[in-house]
Amino acid sequence: MICRKSDSESASIAADYIRRGKIVILPTDTVYGFSGIVDGRHYSFHTDKKICDIKGRAESKPFIQLLASPKDLKKYTRDVVPDELLAKWPGPLTIIVHTFEKGGQIVTTAFRCPGDEWLQSVIAKCGAPVYSTSVNLSGEPIINNVADIKSVFGSKVDLIIDDGDKKNNVPSTIVSVNEDGTVSLIRDGAVKIDGLN
Repeated sequence: MICRKSDSESASIAADYIRRGKIVILPTDTVYGFSGIVDGRHYSFHTDKKICDIKGRAESKPFIQLLASPKDLKKYTRDVVPDELLAKWPGPLTIIVHTFEKGGQIVTTAFRCPGDEWLQSVIAKCGAPVYSTSVNLSGEPIINNVADIKSVFGSKVDLIIDDGDKKNNVPSTIVSVNEDGTVSLIRDGAVKIDGLN
């Protein structure tokens, strides 16, 4: 199914698909992304595995999780994230923090609160974080042309939200909060962080 972002019901339609464990291609504040709901207490859709299959990507590489609001980060980590980083949210900044999995194992998870208000509303309607990863086959360039996205992935996903081509958009900046509280730059991108770039 194809739906234009400008349609009045597009956010509700996208959220409905995502809540039901479907794979959706969404426009973000950077590039188009494959999206699926992050498994919660009451459901296990394993959308991350579905996206890996579509991309041909190893399941050992986790995806960014999108949050509806900056304050939601506190639900998932005890790390103290510097105020100068949180001040960049909402926006194209991905922050890697330490989180807890079943059994108490500490792992790292990458979160972003996107700057696009439409996308924030989709995530809020889902009631859970949403996976996001660039639209491309693993190892291949990112696809930002809507016609090419439809041609390559139209039959492999459940819904595409069309927001026009996104040429020359820069991916998010990625930083990691280390165990000692310092911050490391992982990928230079759309947001500049003083002292790291």
